Amino acid sequence: MKKTYSRVMTIAGSDPSGGAGVQADIKTISACGCYATSAIVALVDENTVGVYDVLPVPEKFVAAQIHSILDDVGTDAVKIGMLHSADLIRTVRNTLDEYPEIKNIVLDPVMVATSGDPLLEEEAVATLRDVLIPRSRIITPNIPEAEVLLSRKIKSQHELPKAAAELSRLGASVMLKAGHLSEEKLVDVFYNAETKETIYLESKRIDTVNTHGTGCTLSSAIASFLARGYSLNDSVRSAKEYISKAIESGANYKIGKGHGPVDHFYYRNNQLPAFDQI
Repeated sequence: MKKTYSRVMTIAGSDPSGGAGVQADIKTISACGCYATSAIVALVDENTVGVYDVLPVPEKFVAAQIHSILDDVGTDAVKIGMLHSADLIRTVRNTLDEYPEIKNIVLDPVMVATSGDPLLEEEAVATLRDVLIPRSRIITPNIPEAEVLLSRKIKSQHELPKAAAELSRLGASVMLKAGHLSEEKLVDVFYNAETKETIYLESKRIDTVNTHGTGCTLSSAIASFLARGYSLNDSVRSAKEYISKAIESGANYKIGKGHGPVDHFYYRNNQLPAFDQI
């Protein structure tokens, strides 16, 4: 009897600098013990300093990539990253609807790069909110993305639980990331819409510029643990542990002139982290 992989498909744009996008997703999925496949939606001209241009892949070709993977390899979870237009968002939703058995969909509602450059057309925000979030099991917005989705500002840590619960009314559980707040303690808030639980995930704030692709990495890690059969709560906790250690280790490196990547393979000597004990 042949063994099988836990499979994760990422649907996202590329990052030639390797710290974010599909490249970061594949690194993360591999590091978390799964087999990575991908459907590339855009070629992005970027590096650690900024985003300079985006070359969209035609929607028909994106759909073809998804079909080719799901009709052959299949998947246990899907991570969705940067989708730059309303038409592309609808294409991804309609294509995934042809595979109703796929439930583990993790959506990172990417709107702005770490450098501050916009990645999502303004008219696509409503489509993302109304079309794709309801098809997702969990979304992973940061503070600026949550503010766009809620059409209001989030100014302090104590507002996060209410904001996460409010966002869940869009149709998915919510991992609301606190990194953009100025509080000394970094406490992300996860609202599980399936069980109505609120979980607080505290970690130390690390002084580093190497934060390129942290959102891609976290969402891919959540998808990986869901693919491996973890519960939603345990997937989020394990992914939080993974990204925290990857950021901490990545702070020791220097790559590029701007925001460098996290250390996706922070463990060495072929020793996988003991995720089952997290």
